[in-house]
Amino acid sequence: MPSQKPNGITIKSSSELDLMREAGRIVGLAKLEVANAIKPGVTTSFLDEITEESIRAEGAIPSFKGYGDPQNPFPASICVSVNEEIVHGIPGDRVINNGDIISVDFGAIWKGLHADSAFTLGVGTISDDAAKLIETTRLSLEKGIEKVTIGNRIGDICYAIQNYAETEGYSLVRHYVGHGIGYSMHEEPQVPNWGMEPGLGPILKEGMAIAIEPMLNIGTYKTKILNDGWTVATEDGELSAHFEDTVLITDRGPVVTTRI
Repeated sequence: MPSQKPNGITIKSSSELDLMREAGRIVGLAKLEVANAIKPGVTTSFLDEITEESIRAEGAIPSFKGYGDPQNPFPASICVSVNEEIVHGIPGDRVINNGDIISVDFGAIWKGLHADSAFTLGVGTISDDAAKLIETTRLSLEKGIEKVTIGNRIGDICYAIQNYAETEGYSLVRHYVGHGIGYSMHEEPQVPNWGMEPGLGPILKEGMAIAIEPMLNIGTYKTKILNDGWTVATEDGELSAHFEDTVLITDRGPVVTTRI
């Protein structure tokens, strides 16, 4: 049975969900490879090369390369965002240093279907503030995933993330959100991390697939886009962290595809 689209939200068939699981497995493998490569002295372009090689070795295609405006398409297979950078950082000659925190975000396409994931990792010895930010962001994602149950709503996910993060003293990026995922990397519904009450928003139905991705800042929630037209950073220069997984809504609870 092909995908159905009630209210613009794609409901996947069992065969499509199987393909999404495989896309997620490929992303999960690449995550392990790039995480092992993150150390002082490597360049962000080196991390991009490792990730693309891993994805293509499995017969998949990087989701991000060439994505976006044809006049300024994203030029790499991963986004690498360092310290105060939140998302969409472009890999290049920048050298990673001890004490940095690195957010890596990427996806893969397997037989037409996408998986998307992100994580933040400390490089060498990092500050206590940075370590707490990373762990709280990771746990915020877990709080959101816990609410992925048939019959719940997008607002239940959003509220769980916001409540946990703000209780811990962090702000949440508001302009950039999670999303549905399938034959396109970004589908309906939007999955915000801030500003939605429990019981509101689209209902979660079996066969939906969403990417949940909290982005937490130590300082203000406000953001700015850098001169490259892609990289998003905190307005005040404070640290930011980002975690994301692709999650399938099933009658057995949430299935996270992008972890090994």
